[in-house]
Amino acid sequence: MSSPQDPFYIVREEIQGSIGKLQATFHRWEQVSSNTGEYVHLTKELLTSCESIEWQVDELEKTISVASRDPAYYGLDEVELSRRRNWTGSARNQIGTVRRAVEKGKSNPAMARHQDPMGTSRTNHYSSQDNDDYIASESDRQLLLMRQQDDELDELSASVQRIGGVGLTIHEELSGQVVATDWQAGC
Repeated sequence: MSSPQDPFYIVREEIQGSIGKLQATFHRWEQVSSNTGEYVHLTKELLTSCESIEWQVDELEKTISVASRDPAYYGLDEVELSRRRNWTGSARNQIGTVRRAVEKGKSNPAMARHQDPMGTSRTNHYSSQDNDDYIASESDRQLLLMRQQDDELDELSASVQRIGGVGLTIHEELSGQVVATDWQAGC
């Protein structure tokens, strides 16, 4: 079975904490009137959080997939793999429920165009707000992509260091052989 230091459980706890925060924000979002700036802000925050947590769950599912190829190597059995798959499926369902509710609320026509007491349109205000929200959303997405690229660069750096180590080992071996050959030639 798995140890308390098993990375799966460490990451699972982090994701579960993020889901807890997501649900708390979602409950606050449900209580806020849809014609406020806070509603728009919470909508953006919820969608960004859903995207981030979904990415984390995707990565966790990839590790499960790798472990399922040779469970014994990782000290796992089919029951444990099944538990892990069930947990990620449940997490994905929780996130999906929030995302669908927020997207449904976001597409609500009442949010897109509001009337002031004089009956004039306030569409321009909300268009500007929508633009700001889009820019902020794109910024958040780009930050997430940069984090992914940083992770990939870290992996690449580790690979280059391993290759460099192998190169040094080969160099030392060849240098040792040259010294040995020179010594034998001198005898």
